[in-house]
Amino acid sequence: MGILTYFLRIFSVFLLSAGIAWAQEEESVEDTTSPAVADDVFVQAVEVDGDQLFAVRGSTALPAEERAALVAKRVVEVAERSEATTVVMGVERGELGQTIFADGVMVSVTTQADADYEQMELPVLASLHSEAIEEAILRYRANRTDEAFSQSTLTALAWSAVFAFYCGILLWLRKRVPRLIAGVVEHRTRGIQAATGDIVQSQAVSNIAKFLIRLLIDVILFTGFYYYLSFVLHSFPNTRPIAALLIRYVTDPIIGLLLGFVGYLPNLITILIIAAIARWMIKGVYLFFESVEQGVIELKTFEDHWVWPTYNLIRGAIVLTAAVICFPYIPGSDSAAFQGLTILVGVMVSLGSNSVISNVLAGLFVLYKRSMNVGDRIRVGDHYGDVMQIRLMETYLRSVKNELVSIPNATLLSSEVINYSSKIDGKGLLLHTTVGIGYEEPRKKVEAMLIEAARRTKGLKKSPEPFVLVTGLLDFATNYQINAFTTRGSSLPLLLSELHKNITDVFNENGVQIMTPNYEADTPELKVSEVDWNEPLAHEAALKTAAQKT
Repeated sequence: MGILTYFLRIFSVFLLSAGIAWAQEEESVEDTTSPAVADDVFVQAVEVDGDQLFAVRGSTALPAEERAALVAKRVVEVAERSEATTVVMGVERGELGQTIFADGVMVSVTTQADADYEQMELPVLASLHSEAIEEAILRYRANRTDEAFSQSTLTALAWSAVFAFYCGILLWLRKRVPRLIAGVVEHRTRGIQAATGDIVQSQAVSNIAKFLIRLLIDVILFTGFYYYLSFVLHSFPNTRPIAALLIRYVTDPIIGLLLGFVGYLPNLITILIIAAIARWMIKGVYLFFESVEQGVIELKTFEDHWVWPTYNLIRGAIVLTAAVICFPYIPGSDSAAFQGLTILVGVMVSLGSNSVISNVLAGLFVLYKRSMNVGDRIRVGDHYGDVMQIRLMETYLRSVKNELVSIPNATLLSSEVINYSSKIDGKGLLLHTTVGIGYEEPRKKVEAMLIEAARRTKGLKKSPEPFVLVTGLLDFATNYQINAFTTRGSSLPLLLSELHKNITDVFNENGVQIMTPNYEADTPELKVSEVDWNEPLAHEAALKTAAQKT
């Protein structure tokens, strides 16, 4: 009951202080011209043994803090002069107000300013101050008797026993609970470790959980020790002011947070309502676009690959609108510091987001008017590969060498994109390569050899048939270009390599020399291979001949 009474007194003092501050603020608003409400004038409570008796008002000549300390000092001096269980109180009218006497000693003066502040009649307020001083003197004497000291000692021992039991339980929990929870966490995260290929280690997660549980128990243990020390000090009257300070250091901020949270509840409810409405709208938009994707809802001229990018844009717009609406309800949003921080962030974003905005806008064009889809084989400048993912700011390619290439959408929008996977007329892509052949070779013979090489290449279509174009008459050779259709756009490097191999084989079989890339003069012997390298014996004979010539 004593501790409960103590906390009730703390709470009442808190309410009294809040009421005093509110009254002072209200009075300053109502009468700003009165000299009694100057900036250097404030109110201070008179405290004796940590108990607040009443509040006094200061002046420019005698500040409230000094006046309250003087009154408390006089109360203690009167209390220490005698051990009597009674006090003779008296109130007399003086020049400054109602003077209060205790055992014939002047203790305090209740002024008209105090009465105006409390909005009470001066005699009534003086009588209340007199009663508070009498109770403080009697309580001060009673707390310093031998019986009171014994009672305080027993109370401190009782708190010590409670704290020892409290520590025993926490130390027992500290040994067993972290180990138990760590085991449960490790068991639950083994599946995650297997699924992520040992990226997430269950042992590491369990160690983190064990550390957090022990940290929580240590914080609880320290908090208990803090309040235990405060209660022990509060058991003795001489150390009660120190205990009051210790408790206020923790209790006052907690009470302030609780009161602030309670005062913020209406704004918090408004934010929750706005968030709930935004979430319902997002869910409705998701169901709408899901129906569009499944064909339940048909939108003319709306392409399939626009569904989810459009949903993401609308969802972002809803979230941004909800954030703007919630902004005035955020704590401190109307403060100058918050507004200055907002301006600073806006300036930083505006200065550093030019490339970001350009990539985002380019990403929108790529998403809605794009020339490729995920999985297409494309070429962008020197980059050649398969489209893996199209994001709002960049597009990811996987090159033919299995390299991950990130291309900013601004670059993608300003560059030429060659799509090898798109179907235009159903014939497929036209694979081509060029060789230079001397003028002494008949044109029809060269064309027949190139078409034969194309027919030998697997992956090139037989219909439409391959054809040859004469692309140039050079100084020493004629350029022939073999063209063949293919539907295997994702295998162009392999097809082109096979075509080159077959061209080399066919020309070697027919004794025709390929004169590209450069030709300066005729050689004594044709640069053709007469060996069938598929036959092991021919291969060995060619190697021996080459060795003999060397």
